[in-house]
Amino acid sequence: MATSIEASYGDHQYMKYIKDLDGISHGNKTTKNVFGIAIFGLGRIGTIHLENVWKSPRANILYCIDESTERTDFAQNKWDLKGHTVFLKPSEQDRVFQDRRMDLVIVCTPTFTHESIVLKALESGKAVFCEKPLSLNDEGIAKCLEAAKKNGKPLFCAFNRRFDPGFRSLKDRVDSGEIGKAQVIKTCSRDSPKPSTEYLKISGGIFHDCAVHDIDYICWVLGEYPVSVSAYAHSYFEDIRALEDHDTVAIMMKFPSGAIATIDLSRYAVYGYDQRVEIFGPKGMLTCGEQRPTGVRSHSGKGTTAVPIYYSFVSKYQESYDIEMEHFLNVLQGTEESEITGDSILSVSKIASACEESARSGKTVSLTW
Repeated sequence: MATSIEASYGDHQYMKYIKDLDGISHGNKTTKNVFGIAIFGLGRIGTIHLENVWKSPRANILYCIDESTERTDFAQNKWDLKGHTVFLKPSEQDRVFQDRRMDLVIVCTPTFTHESIVLKALESGKAVFCEKPLSLNDEGIAKCLEAAKKNGKPLFCAFNRRFDPGFRSLKDRVDSGEIGKAQVIKTCSRDSPKPSTEYLKISGGIFHDCAVHDIDYICWVLGEYPVSVSAYAHSYFEDIRALEDHDTVAIMMKFPSGAIATIDLSRYAVYGYDQRVEIFGPKGMLTCGEQRPTGVRSHSGKGTTAVPIYYSFVSKYQESYDIEMEHFLNVLQGTEESEITGDSILSVSKIASACEESARSGKTVSLTW
């Protein structure tokens, strides 16, 4: 037993291997082996998910939908999709919803298009994996969740940090009681490289685009939602200020248990993609962060140096995206329950909106649940 516990803390691949062996030895049955999939959007996150489902023996990519001819040509050639995957323009998307072979729609398009695609997919009997947020407002999110319930189909909002092996290990160790009841939790999320103005225009703003990941992770670790939030924000970059958005944010949240959380956000860190978590309790502290592409260090008369931390989210969270998609395919196959609930999706959006209000008003915002 001790060996399994130690492995679960540091060797998630081994634990997956053990789980698969257990399933094989017990002859666990599943409901379906291959799923018909459509991917909406072939931008930076769309191609990440395309790569992951392309590798999966459980996925049959039937459609890719994107306006850009350059992106569709690239996807056709790189993943050898010609002949068995249909590439459509957004204006032709109804073909996807009418196809009875379709099981899952993956939504990776700009934020303002999410709600419409999600609703059409659910109403046509398809499961949905959607990048956050489901909608631009809480009313739209609630409408999507209701449609999923009405049609009896899974709706997954992609909070991938829950599936990052390091961050998940922290959650497991807090749950085991290793540091006692969490008293303080801090997250740091500083982007690299600086997002383009084109992306920022459609991002939904730093609170709903960035802070939601930290908010979701903190609430997931603590198992509760905050009773109050305070947020401060500033724009150091002229292009971001022109969008009436912020590039630097600090958030503080107070929870019913007494736990206090702080979030440190920035749209740009010159030294790399800085993602850190610290959790403090009466028995000690757990930390995770500053992952590097390799463990190579240089030792000389001038001192010791290491390679820089990961440069971008594509590198840092590559494995979490893979694990996240595998989890949702397991949900479709009936071997796992979805870890992202409708309640948590709506609650995180509510908290992010409260943070926006606090930053705008300069006042602490109280929350009721």
